[in-house]
Amino acid sequence: MFQTVFTQVVILFILIFIGFILNKTKILDEKSTKGITDIVLYLATPATIIKSFIRDFSPSLLKNLSVGFIAGVVAHIIFIALSLVLLRSRDASRQKVLQFSVIFSNCGYMSIPLLQAVLGDDGVFYGATYIAVFQIVIWSYGLFLMGDGVKSITPKKVIFSPGIIGFSIAFIIFVTQIPIPSIIREPINYMASLNTPLPMIVIGYHLANSNILNGLKDIRVLFAIIIKLCLFPVIAVFGFRLFGITGTMPLAITTCISAPTAALCTMFASKFERDTSLSVTLVSLSTLLSVISMPLIASLAEKFLN
Repeated sequence: MFQTVFTQVVILFILIFIGFILNKTKILDEKSTKGITDIVLYLATPATIIKSFIRDFSPSLLKNLSVGFIAGVVAHIIFIALSLVLLRSRDASRQKVLQFSVIFSNCGYMSIPLLQAVLGDDGVFYGATYIAVFQIVIWSYGLFLMGDGVKSITPKKVIFSPGIIGFSIAFIIFVTQIPIPSIIREPINYMASLNTPLPMIVIGYHLANSNILNGLKDIRVLFAIIIKLCLFPVIAVFGFRLFGITGTMPLAITTCISAPTAALCTMFASKFERDTSLSVTLVSLSTLLSVISMPLIASLAEKFLN
């Protein structure tokens, strides 16, 4: 498992390096990168989720899906509670960014391509449940944390987020077994195939603009990254083990949790005028270090949960 995941992570990092080069050679700029981000957010990721749900219905799959959703909710509650205890700072802006960075993972951009490569459509199927919870929590508590409290939250942003729409369509298709003709299925498959290269290129573009060395000198940044990449995934592994939950579903959920800090950390920090440079450092450094941590967590998860 370690070698398989490590190989896939290295492949993803080669794509990230391409994005880095495209930035440095000025082939990509901020405007074109935003366009690519929108394609991934509104088309490629929902298509990948829908593709994984076009399958025969079974009660056991629905049961595992429900357990995965509950696990995602519990995980976010635990992570929020621990972030409030472990990450405190006299600088309120800095504290908010640090806490946000450990709660929310890059489960769409990093996890789905990895799940597809290692666990196939089953991995994406179960990973989508965590992404659905992620979308609900990030557009509610995430806005509450980084914004101006409760008044920053709007139900519209939660309900109409791309991940929720994609998951809802996929879930309806799965439960009702609506037949999807090939003339519709093939475009979905083509769009889903974009969900591996495009997000990695975008990450590489943003990495080229970050200052990694500053992050390595900041103890609080390193502490937050250890919490994000090591502590929280290990809690997930042994939490599933404690309740006797094994198989593809907990492996997929753990993979989502082990992903680096969500790119939305920087977007939210910029929007609400928090410490943007800190958010860029956290996203970039956690992404680089995940090439080591994600295969290790995957091996641990396979040992205890497979």
